Amino acid sequence: MIRIEKAGRVIAAVLAAGAVTALAGAPAQAATTTAAWTADVSTVDYDDVNVTGAGGTLTLADAAWHRTAQVFAGSEGTFITTEHALGAPANRVSAQLSADTPKGTAVDVEVRGRTGVNDWTEWTPAGTAFKTAVSSVQARISLHSDTDGLRPAVRSLGLSADRVPQVNALAATAALTYKVYATREGLVGEKTANGHIIASRDHFVALPSGRGLAPKGTGDYSVRVCKTDNSRCEYAPVWDVGPWNTKDDYWNPASVRAEYKDLPQGQPEAYAAYHNGYNGGKDDLGYKVGNPAGIDLGDGVFYDGLAMSDNGNVNVTYLWTGSGPTGVVSTAGDPMNVRATASTTAAVKGLAANYAKVNIECYVEGDTVTGKFGTGNIWDRIGPDNYVSDTYLQTGSDSPVAPHC
Repeated sequence: MIRIEKAGRVIAAVLAAGAVTALAGAPAQAATTTAAWTADVSTVDYDDVNVTGAGGTLTLADAAWHRTAQVFAGSEGTFITTEHALGAPANRVSAQLSADTPKGTAVDVEVRGRTGVNDWTEWTPAGTAFKTAVSSVQARISLHSDTDGLRPAVRSLGLSADRVPQVNALAATAALTYKVYATREGLVGEKTANGHIIASRDHFVALPSGRGLAPKGTGDYSVRVCKTDNSRCEYAPVWDVGPWNTKDDYWNPASVRAEYKDLPQGQPEAYAAYHNGYNGGKDDLGYKVGNPAGIDLGDGVFYDGLAMSDNGNVNVTYLWTGSGPTGVVSTAGDPMNVRATASTTAAVKGLAANYAKVNIECYVEGDTVTGKFGTGNIWDRIGPDNYVSDTYLQTGSDSPVAPHC
């Protein structure tokens, strides 16, 4: 991301008193520009959180609001641009931001690109090459203030896309899975980082980094979270940031991880802080870490999906880190049962939440089911001994999108 904040923290040129501009991702080698455009930062809609674009300037709507899980003074908000189709594939998006950032405020810009019908790259700092070429792009502007009443203001955002040689591009692999400590989020009636109002027995999770935060009403970034014996699992979207940290994408390798690069891949900073006194036993906001949690579970995931009665270890698969065909769970709102086989009478192995984006390993024929997308006997295997009817998955195709099991 590019960040504009206090003088000396980023490369910035003063345009006028209190105003700065920054260019992220200036090419270090020859690259062909495939697109350049100016994003609309004044039209605020359903997936934006605590921002207003009145007068054509993007700023915080409430200068004292912040995520439910945080207790600091000040405010924060996020704005996601409309999806912009590229004229040709690109693997890097740079940003030029014009913003007013009074002392104690900051503005970040991250980008992501679409790689398939349902698939996006992780949110990535502007100017950093994606692992693969993308066909369309979105940017996310994050506004921060550490003082109640103080607001940064964004006047314009220019974006450009180009294609550069891949450096250490990762080969296609299965999605990453790590065992981490899970806590129950609760907080019914409060607002998550993506603007979702938490309902009773809700089905979502929180991870301690915005890189895997799905926009409101989507499951672009989803996880499979299972008991450690894999007896029950739930597939759920990532709709909040936490617990503890806000920039700890611990599932990523050190070359990608935003902070705490000296920790082992898959180990949350909270674990190291709690057990080993890492970072003085504190999180990235300076609070003493009270447990080693690397994921928060909505009440529905905790109680209904996994049948947990207390906080504890779980196996988490970060589904967007894998490759292959995917489908988005589409129900009337309630989660759907995940079965042990392709039968409506088979043992229930857990739940798949509405909006969750699942990886489809293969398909089999089974019981005929009538779902959101018609009637059929195709069932998709979305995990080990985890099957759901294809009639509830939006895959972009009327035919199976994965090979036969």
